[in-house]
Amino acid sequence: MSNPDTRPSSSSFEIRSSRIQSGDTVLLRQPNGDIKSVKIQKDSTVSVGRIGYFHCNELIGQPYGFSYDMEQKKLRVLPPKTLDDVEDTDATNELINDGEFVQPLTIAEITALKQSGVHASDIIKKQIEQHANYSLKTEYSKEKYKKRKEAKYSKSFTTIEPTLFNVCEYWFNKDQNRIRDIRPDTLSQMLNLANINPGGKYIVVDDASGLVVSAVLERMGGHGRLITICDTDSPPAYPVMINMNFKPDIVAPLVSLNWATSQEDYAPVGPPSEVPPEEIRSDRQKQRLRKRKLVNDALEKTREELFTGEFDSLIVASQYDPDGILQQLVPYLTGSASIVVQSPHLQVVSDLQNKLRNTPGYLGPNVTESWLRRYQVLPGRTHPTMNTSGSGSYILHAIRV
Repeated sequence: MSNPDTRPSSSSFEIRSSRIQSGDTVLLRQPNGDIKSVKIQKDSTVSVGRIGYFHCNELIGQPYGFSYDMEQKKLRVLPPKTLDDVEDTDATNELINDGEFVQPLTIAEITALKQSGVHASDIIKKQIEQHANYSLKTEYSKEKYKKRKEAKYSKSFTTIEPTLFNVCEYWFNKDQNRIRDIRPDTLSQMLNLANINPGGKYIVVDDASGLVVSAVLERMGGHGRLITICDTDSPPAYPVMINMNFKPDIVAPLVSLNWATSQEDYAPVGPPSEVPPEEIRSDRQKQRLRKRKLVNDALEKTREELFTGEFDSLIVASQYDPDGILQQLVPYLTGSASIVVQSPHLQVVSDLQNKLRNTPGYLGPNVTESWLRRYQVLPGRTHPTMNTSGSGSYILHAIRV
C-alpha cells in the first residue's frame, strides 16, 4: 500500500480555475430554483429558458457565485441579499380570501408591462400595491408571496461553483437513475470508506455516468493512478465529468480498460501495428501504423499496471453482478485494501454480503444505507424540509485480507 507520508497534500494543487473560462460548462440557478447547465464559448450567446439570452463574454473571467440580472442581453451584477430577522406580528391569515378579485392586475396588463420593458421588481411592486389583502398577511406569508412572484417574473440567475457536492446534487435532481441514485452524502461515504487520497492507486467500475470517477479524480488531485473498467473499446465518455471543469493535469492519472482487455488471457484482434518496411506504400499508411502502435503500446502498459496489482481500493457502482466483478478484480488489490460496492437495490448488496462472509480473504463485510434530512435555515423559519428523497442507495464495504 502507498505510504501516506509520501503523498502530496490536497492543498498543493488546483482542481479547476476559480474563474469562468471559455469552454467551461457552467451551472446556472434560476429564480424558481431550477438549475440549467450551459456551455460557455467566447463570442457566442447562451439561452436560459424563459429568462432570455446573454453574451458569454460577459461571464468569462468572472468568479463563481455571483448573481446577475438580465436586461436586453446585458448582464448586471446584483448585490448579495442579506437574511433579515422576521418580526412577529399579530397578523394572521385566517381572514384572507384569495379570490380572483384580490389582485386587480390582469394577466394582459402584466404581459403589456413586460413587453414595454418594465423591470420585474417594478411589476412585483405594482402587484403588491394593488393586492387587496397583502397588508393582512403575516410577515412570513409576505416573504413567500414575494419569492413566488420573483420566481415567476425575475430575469436573474446565479452561477454555481462546480464542486463535487453541487454537481452531484444537480445530477441527482435531474436524473437520479443515470447516477444510480447516488446522493452527495452517499458519495462522500463511498470516498471515505475507500480511503481515497492523493498519490494512491485505485480501480473503479463506474456505470454512474462518471460520477464516481470524477469524485476519485478530485480527491487524487492529479497524483497517483486510476484505472476504470468499462464496456466500450474506446475511452468512455463520462457526462458528469464535463460539469467538473477539471484542469488537464487532474485527469492525467485516468486510464481505462474494457472487460475484454482486463482479462490476462486476452489476445488482440485487429490488424498489426508493425509491418515490414517494403509493405509501406505511403506516408498516410506510415502515420496510421504509428498511431496504431501508440494505442497498442498504451493499452499494454495499462494492462501491465493492472496485472502488477498493489491497488489500494476498489469501488464498484455497476449494473452487472458485483460478485463476478470482485472475483476478477480483487486479486489485484494489496493487503488491507478497501472494497466498496454501491447499488440502488438492497437485495444485491445483501446477497453479496452473505457470499463474502463465507469466502476466505474478506474481512468485516457490512451493508449501510445513507439517510439525509435537509433543513431550511432562515431567521425565524428554520425547520426540516417538507419533501426528501427516500433512499440514497446502499453501500457494502469490506477489507481485502
